[in-house]
Amino acid sequence: MTSTTQHDVDVETSGPETTGSGALPREHVLVIATLLVASFVVILNETVMSVAIPVLQEDLGVPPSTGQWLTTAFMLTMAVVIPLTGFLIQRVATRTLFVAAMSLFTAGTALAFFSTTFAVLLVARVVQASGTAVMLPLLMTTVMTIVPAARRGAMMGNITVVIAVAPALGPTMSGFVLDHLGWRWIFGVVAPIALAALVIGARYVVSVSATGNQRIDVVSVPLSALGLGGLVYGLVGIGEHAQGSSGTPTWLPFVVGTVALAAFVARQLHLQRTDRALLDLRVFTSGQFRIALGAMLIGMSAMFGSFLLLPLFAQQALGLSALQTGLITLPGGIVMGVTGPFVGRLYDRYGPRVLAVPGSVLVSAGLWLLVDVDADTSLGWLVGANLVLMLGLSATFTPLMTTALGSVEPRLYSYASAVVSTLQQVAGAAGAALFITIMTVVSSAGVESGMGEGAAFVDGVRRAFLVGALLSLLLVALVPFLRKPDAESAAPAVH
Repeated sequence: MTSTTQHDVDVETSGPETTGSGALPREHVLVIATLLVASFVVILNETVMSVAIPVLQEDLGVPPSTGQWLTTAFMLTMAVVIPLTGFLIQRVATRTLFVAAMSLFTAGTALAFFSTTFAVLLVARVVQASGTAVMLPLLMTTVMTIVPAARRGAMMGNITVVIAVAPALGPTMSGFVLDHLGWRWIFGVVAPIALAALVIGARYVVSVSATGNQRIDVVSVPLSALGLGGLVYGLVGIGEHAQGSSGTPTWLPFVVGTVALAAFVARQLHLQRTDRALLDLRVFTSGQFRIALGAMLIGMSAMFGSFLLLPLFAQQALGLSALQTGLITLPGGIVMGVTGPFVGRLYDRYGPRVLAVPGSVLVSAGLWLLVDVDADTSLGWLVGANLVLMLGLSATFTPLMTTALGSVEPRLYSYASAVVSTLQQVAGAAGAALFITIMTVVSSAGVESGMGEGAAFVDGVRRAFLVGALLSLLLVALVPFLRKPDAESAAPAVH
């Protein structure tokens, strides 16, 4: 049972599902626009560290396997927090949840600006991620709730801009700031923007769905954290072990993560019989949801792995400056920003396969172009490969996300958004950890065999991109099976 405030009722009954019009009410447009801007700002921070890590390693005296935790811990925290959002969205009013999330993000950004040690900076990133984690599921659930099915592709195209363009522009912004102001100002620039988004959102965001009295299952929370966190920590631990900087047995995190995740799944299956699950797994009963989600996870792994490895390669192997390194991802980010809404409209008209099939081929091609990089690779080659990769992701992400979310029952939208966002972050963290792990293991083995450090590093980078390119073939194989959700499953939620 849910209890809805009178304000919620007023907002909901003005939505497209009751008017029959394709046009959104002004207050709904303001809600979505505010959530889009806020989500863009917070997700931008997922990759700002990629260019800054080499600078921070020297400034704070940490090795690469430790420095990468500024990115990996951010994504891991999101993976731990996001499963809670399905519950939070149903329990807490949209405006209240938005204000809480943006307050956390703004506080974390300010703490990062004033941090003086790696430990404090890492804590700040975790606080940032705690707020970031709520924004994307809140945005996706809001869109699925109030946007008519015929316009969801176009709106999801805008969300694709947030998911992919913001991380793509992160390195560019970071590089410019590093060259002119220093690493602290990566956060100093973002903080006032985040504060402005918080103030505007507190004024204009309204509640768009009913809230109830659901209770959180306190056992599920630590099981989720141990399960998802353990698996990714295991991947990172392999790279740390190769450098001799990890005293933890490499198998232990995998065992803990697997056992905890199995227990979490079993508990959700039991609790969802009485609608008490922290994360309702009935979303997986949809075959199209499973196919689209699987393809999306492969794409996210490739994107975040390349976003982390490309800057390291450009700075350490090619000797590029932070700004030059950041500019590698700028053209691709611009392309995604321009094509995102256009791709969404094509989805609304033609369905997912006409976009996702060629898009997946471009994703694979972009990764294969990076397999043969070496110390003589030109900046233009890296820009071109990233451009191909980003164009492919632009054509792929929107149909995958829209198909996945549109394939579940309306009452499960918040849980589907939480599942998609959770596993996106796990895939991103796993992809980043996997690329770095392969690079570290291969580089360490090369140095031990007598290869020079520079040559060993390049060899490690090439092997990492090779694994990514091979994984992309799975994406190419999956997307032909996509189908556009039927009108009934894609209908707006009615509360």
